[in-house]
Amino acid sequence: MSSRKGQRDAARVVRQQLARERRRRRTIWVSAAAVAVLVIAGLIGWAALSSQQSDDFTTPPGANADGTGIVTGGGPVTIDVYEDFLCPACNQFEQTSGSTLEQLAAENKAKVVYHPVAYLNRFSTTGYSTRSSAASGCAAAGGKFHEYAKALFAKQPPEGGAGLSDDELIDIGADVGLDRASFGGCVKDGTYKTWTEHVTEEASRSNITGTPTILVNGQPLADRSPQGITAAVAAAGK
Repeated sequence: MSSRKGQRDAARVVRQQLARERRRRRTIWVSAAAVAVLVIAGLIGWAALSSQQSDDFTTPPGANADGTGIVTGGGPVTIDVYEDFLCPACNQFEQTSGSTLEQLAAENKAKVVYHPVAYLNRFSTTGYSTRSSAASGCAAAGGKFHEYAKALFAKQPPEGGAGLSDDELIDIGADVGLDRASFGGCVKDGTYKTWTEHVTEEASRSNITGTPTILVNGQPLADRSPQGITAAVAAAGK
């Protein structure tokens, strides 16, 4: 009798152990499934956010296909110009070599793509790099990007201050022939600030670490003089 009772007790212990093991396995599977759901949800959320960040911007007329710059000319060689309107070296480059780029584009020897990045906001108390770049997008919408960019460099404010006010940016636009009402509304509304963010983010992803940076068919140009640019374009076009 005691032997049968001992067998029943042993069987009960085994059943309890098996039940505990089944519960443990169920807990593990449920936890793993929950983690998988969270991971998938996180990946979906990240993808949606990434897509939103990269796609949610307003591109001005005259931009290239990926919306990272304003195009002039249509030659066989591509010159990418990364510039910040608060950058003194960019201003110097414009004064010495800007006309060379214009000529190459006008003669259809090169397609020049201007990327107005906002790298130097930290040197302005009002985010001037972003504001001036966005304003250049408004100028592109009015068909006068290049004229406006040249005027911005001609009236470039010093680093470390407020930069030009929005009203001053609008005055410059009117001076180069843009309609004050439509251009001014575009500047005041910050229509192209999202575009400026896109241009700046994409430049950073492309390892553009400073301004001015000049690329000829994707290759960095060390000699940014008129002669250096002309020679690089001639060599790239062969």
